[in-house]
This record gives sequence, C-alpha cells and structure tokens, in this order.
Amino acid sequence: MKNIAFFCLFTFLLLFLLTIPGTCTMETIDIANNSTFEPSDQEGFPLDHQQIIKHLRTANEVAKESVKSGYYPFGAVLIAPDGETVLMKQENRGTIEHAETELSRKAFAQFDPDYLWNCTLVTTFEPCCMCAGNIYWANIGNVVYGAAETTLKDLTGDNKNNPTMNLSCRSVFKTGQKAIKVEGPVPELEDELVAPHQDFWK
Repeated sequence: MKNIAFFCLFTFLLLFLLTIPGTCTMETIDIANNSTFEPSDQEGFPLDHQQIIKHLRTANEVAKESVKSGYYPFGAVLIAPDGETVLMKQENRGTIEHAETELSRKAFAQFDPDYLWNCTLVTTFEPCCMCAGNIYWANIGNVVYGAAETTLKDLTGDNKNNPTMNLSCRSVFKTGQKAIKVEGPVPELEDELVAPHQDFWK
C-alpha cells in the first residue's frame, strides 16, 4: 500500500510540475530600453524573415519620400498573400491621417475583406491605437512593424503634432474577436527606420 501511495503522490507531483510552464505568461525584457516585448508570432506568419526585412525597407523609402513631400516620416505598404506583391503604398499625411489608417481605408474600399485577411500590412513604426482599430475593421489579418511605439515616443517627446501613446497594437488587437498576427519590432532595422525621424521632431 505504501508503494502505491508513493507512486500516486509522485505521479501527481510530476503532472503538476509539467503543467506550470503552460500557465506562465511568456515575455522577454529588453533591459536596455526598459520595455517588455511579447514573443514572436512567427509560427504560421505569411512572410519569412527576408521578406519582412525587404518590405520594411520599402516602407521606409515611402517614409523618406513622405518627408520630401512635406509630410511626416512614416510609411506603410500592403503585401499580397503571396508575400511578394506590393499592392499599395501609403505615406503619413498628418496628425490623424496616419499611413496605416489611410492604407487600411483605401484597401477596404478596393479589396474583398476575405482577401485582406490573408494580406500583410507592413509599417515602419508600430501602429497606434487608432491605426490598429482601422486595421482590425478593414480585416487585414497580418501586421509587421519595424520599431516600437515606445521608441517613437522617445523620438517625438511631447510634440503636439504627434502626442505618442504608450499602448501596443497587440493590446488593442487582443480586445477584439479576430486573431490578427503581429510581427515586430525588428531591432536589426531600428537605426534605418529611426534615421528619418532624428531631426524631424526637434
């Protein structure tokens, strides 16, 4: 009987210990920036790493052109389900005419929502809560951003033209009923993406 009781207790403890990792929230801390990033959503994501890098650089070229045209240094592109075709490009036109918002609205007017669900919006900086809402309602199923909202807040400070919030797009999407996949930030491109902003907000 003692052996049976011991075996049952051992089995119970083993099962309990195996369930602990599954109940923990997985987060990684970027100590240098004192910010929390969620783990990658790459599993099942329609773009591979090389495609992400390529399309972020395309979006950054849009951001640079935006500055030359007298607008803000943000850019976004919409990528087809094939992961290669650029369907749309959009610069930031103003305080509420953000690149992601304008692109989402134009995309919804042009494409079927079921098609958009398999597309990817790639943007230089993390979508704000307004842009995340537009992406959600436009039914764009995948998002890539290069630099985090917290990085942008450090750049813009209290600039009245861009009173940046400290609210992640993942937090906005999690309040909805659609499982929008998100990839970002992409630290290896941060210097490139930040460059058009360095003197803009001063």
